[in-house]
Amino acid sequence: MIKFVIAFRKPQDSATFEDRYQDFLALAERMPSLLRRQVVHVLGSPQGQSTYERLLELYFSSVDVMQAALLSPIGQEAGAELAKFPAASADMWYGDVYEA
Repeated sequence: MIKFVIAFRKPQDSATFEDRYQDFLALAERMPSLLRRQVVHVLGSPQGQSTYERLLELYFSSVDVMQAALLSPIGQEAGAELAKFPAASADMWYGDVYEA
């Protein structure tokens, strides 16, 4: 299983962030072949306050399936919505998930 993670940094304007995030999430949840999603509201870190506000984790069966979902019309629309966030406000990565 592949997990695609978007880590959103703490925003300057929380209300604007929430509006943009909800618009983005509504699109991301409609991507084809999405197996599940998790939303993490970051509370802090062992060092104190975290630089992150929220994590969105999107699960797909394989890298090829994930790439097809991201390149789909709804995936492209979600990407355009993500581009509305301020520059450097999110980090993204994907990787294999191993669960026992």
